[in-house]
Amino acid sequence: MRRRQFLAQAGAAVLGSSLLGKLWAQAEKADYSLEIAPLKLEIAPGKTIRTICYNGRVPGPPIRWPEGNPITIDVTNKTDIPETVHWHGLWIPSNQDGAMEEGSPMISPGQQHRYSFTPRPAGFRWYHTHTFAGHDLKRGTYTGQFGCFYIEPKSEPGEYDQDIFLTLHDWNAYMGQASDSSMDASYDYSTINDRMLGHADPIRVRAGQRVLFRVLNASATVTHWLALSGHDMIVTAMDGNSVPVQTKVKAVRLAPAERLDFLVEMNQPGVWVLGETRDGIRKSGMGIVVEYAGQQGDPKWVEPPETFWDYSAFANSDARSTQPDVNIPLVFTSKFRGHGDFDYWMINGKSFPKTDTLPLDAGKRYRLVMQNRSADDHPIHLHRHTFEVTSLDGKRMSGLHKDVVVVKANGTAEVDFPASNPGATLFHCHQQSHMDFGFMMLFRYT
Repeated sequence: MRRRQFLAQAGAAVLGSSLLGKLWAQAEKADYSLEIAPLKLEIAPGKTIRTICYNGRVPGPPIRWPEGNPITIDVTNKTDIPETVHWHGLWIPSNQDGAMEEGSPMISPGQQHRYSFTPRPAGFRWYHTHTFAGHDLKRGTYTGQFGCFYIEPKSEPGEYDQDIFLTLHDWNAYMGQASDSSMDASYDYSTINDRMLGHADPIRVRAGQRVLFRVLNASATVTHWLALSGHDMIVTAMDGNSVPVQTKVKAVRLAPAERLDFLVEMNQPGVWVLGETRDGIRKSGMGIVVEYAGQQGDPKWVEPPETFWDYSAFANSDARSTQPDVNIPLVFTSKFRGHGDFDYWMINGKSFPKTDTLPLDAGKRYRLVMQNRSADDHPIHLHRHTFEVTSLDGKRMSGLHKDVVVVKANGTAEVDFPASNPGATLFHCHQQSHMDFGFMMLFRYT
């Protein structure tokens, strides 16, 4: 059974959205409304992308909401396939999480669904489609279906002059040759927000400001490296959670689904490029101009020094973490399917939906002991929970809380999480092609 078949069978058991639509018509107006529909997106003069988006824009409308206050969001599907919206990084019930595998309802074409939950924890979360794409690289997270969701903390020092949300995405995906003779997604264009470098309004700043950049990598498959020419970046949060050690760097790395908050002291007046450090990707559009007040001229790009990205630089260097009640070993492998196709992916020797469903006991602390026996990096996401990174390639650490962790090619990682949110819980690689072809499993509370 393939993932598509699993979703179809599960969907048959869900209450019809047409009946629910009649109930919504009688309900109070939602706090937010999203409409999923096709869009012709102009990313530069003469370059138009046909995609699917929310509310006629990319990224979708930003959602800002106070921590602990209930919210309702109506989503209308005006495409020709069932859709769903996943609320990434939020501690919410399985039936509101937006993943069909957990029991959230799909939204049929022409129908509407109301999500109701209490957003938490505070910080930078996001929302996106959670549908199967497979070989159709115009579906799923290859599209423009993503947006920022910021849960406002009850108290925040706000030690900055402005905060700016940026989203990274890659467009016009096609099947390209990977290094091992299998296939992987390649792209023609890249953007920050909805425009290519040189074709968006600049980010305007003033000398002496402290600007907090909140950046989301919404790419389906590509890890990006960013630098702001002439400036240092102080990382303050990862995946919306404050880091124990705020560290100054010259460049940052974001795998698919990761978010980073970094603070920049605007002390180098001029016109600069905030962009991908790799020339090819930056020239394909991944960048935006940062312009100081009173400054003019062509934007300047300065190559940053080579950066080695290590989560431990932002964590406590000792192993202060509470010891887990249960260790769960997870081994990631792939299977070559033949030239011109994606690989199959397996967890402990099985591909979804045949992967083992693992039990969780509420109140216990679990450690996922992950070993990657493949040549690809994997951005691993656990739904509806936040975990603490406790080890990376044998290096112990503590205090770094995330909802996506990159397990490097042929590397290891360990993360701890409390079983504190009962319900079906999805675990998967956030690379769309890996998830579609088997890299997924479920936890269920007993």
